[in-house]
Amino acid sequence: MYRNLLPSRFVAVSSLLLALCGLPVAFAQAQPESAEAVAIRGLLTSTQPTIAITSILPSPVSGLYQVELDGGETIYVSGDAKFLIPGDLYEAQGDGLVNLGENRRNVLRRDKIAALDEKDMIVYEAVGERKATLTVFTDVDCPYCRKLHGEVEALNNYGIAVRYLAYPRTGLIDRSTGQKTETYVRMVSTWCSEDRKVMMTTAKRGADIPLTDCESPVEEQFELGREVGVTGTPALVLEDGTMLPGYVPADTLAGYLLGNAAQ
Repeated sequence: MYRNLLPSRFVAVSSLLLALCGLPVAFAQAQPESAEAVAIRGLLTSTQPTIAITSILPSPVSGLYQVELDGGETIYVSGDAKFLIPGDLYEAQGDGLVNLGENRRNVLRRDKIAALDEKDMIVYEAVGERKATLTVFTDVDCPYCRKLHGEVEALNNYGIAVRYLAYPRTGLIDRSTGQKTETYVRMVSTWCSEDRKVMMTTAKRGADIPLTDCESPVEEQFELGREVGVTGTPALVLEDGTMLPGYVPADTLAGYLLGNAAQ
């Protein structure tokens, strides 16, 4: 997709695909856009009218700006807007390479999810004291979402609350028919039911559920997922905003969330 972002008059350099390790690094705080940032925004929006820029911030590298796009993607742009680098920026530290772009996304993801109300989620509460919280963008029809759901009880027994947000993988509307997708309809019905937890379990077992409609948060949660970089399900978000794509066994998740306390 980066090819579409880079007009021929720009020189683009591919980012290195390096392993992520190390500790989080703070980015510069958001400030009113500088003249350079305004110029970068104007140039990108004029050459790419469909581009959705969420922010333009100075990067840790002098003269290089970090442009955050809708969907969690990042490009780096020189102050004169002549050079663009797609991908993430890494910093070499004593114990390895730190992915600064992912750290920034973790913060944004953490803050956006923290702003949500649990009443709009489907929450399987921890047994006893809540020691940790796992937030999952889920789809009632995806096989690995169903596999993870089978281990929710084990996670609860560890003291981990599991909170579901809706992310129908097939989207909201079937482009070929213009109708709501089957999965979207099933997820709205799940959120509209009197007992969401029972209906979620029923739907994830592949059983038929009563199809109903109401004012639900499903669409908003789907859009939030796209905004924070969800591309598939399940997408597991830890308390610090770190996202683990795909199924992870309960014992491994407990280790991530609880450390030695999970043993």
